[in-house]
Amino acid sequence: MTDLPEETGEERVDTALGGLARLGAMPVSAHVRVFEEVFTGLEQALATVDGTPDRQR
Repeated sequence: MTDLPEETGEERVDTALGGLARLGAMPVSAHVRVFEEVFTGLEQALATVDGTPDRQR
């Protein structure tokens, strides 16, 4: 696994990526749900980079 920085400096990105820390305590069958939550958080952070409000899918 690649070593990632502890923090990115962007609060929403750090919060989303922090969800990955839960993976070690979960069965592999539950990982997809965590990945989806992290992906959604990253999508929302990226959507606001240009100053537009968060959009729900």
